[in-house]
Amino acid sequence: MRVGMGYDVHRLVEGLPLWLGGVMIPYNAGLQGHSDGDVILHAIADALLGAVGESDIGSHFPDDDPTYEGVASASLLARVRDIVSERGFAVNNVDAVLLAERPKIAPYVDAMRRRISEILRIGPGDVSIKATTNEGLGFTGRGEGMAAYAVASVIPVP
Repeated sequence: MRVGMGYDVHRLVEGLPLWLGGVMIPYNAGLQGHSDGDVILHAIADALLGAVGESDIGSHFPDDDPTYEGVASASLLARVRDIVSERGFAVNNVDAVLLAERPKIAPYVDAMRRRISEILRIGPGDVSIKATTNEGLGFTGRGEGMAAYAVASVIPVP
């Protein structure tokens, strides 16, 4: 088994849709990015790429490439899943934590787990999504943005 870690951060901007874990969350602001800004999926993608010895998502999907402008992060994660497979591995599990004061994501966690499991072709029980606040500290505490950390493991395919 191999393990990788990922991290992502994006600024919150009023009027944009909020995508987290591949699910649109009702909220007055969304994450600004070249893609849809889904910090959870981006952190998972980086963790998976790290697990197979690849560089980060920015090198695979550059933010100066118009091909990826506004793209759904779910499609980027699906491509990362394919890269994992091309390197002779299968996704074993992923564990992600969102850092945000609001909105509360508990009502959406099951939908996120299902969506991520569909993209990665693993069981929902192999996907963990959690959230925490920064107790009002820093940029996430002030509601200026969100961040996510993820750990992923992959196993060799015989």
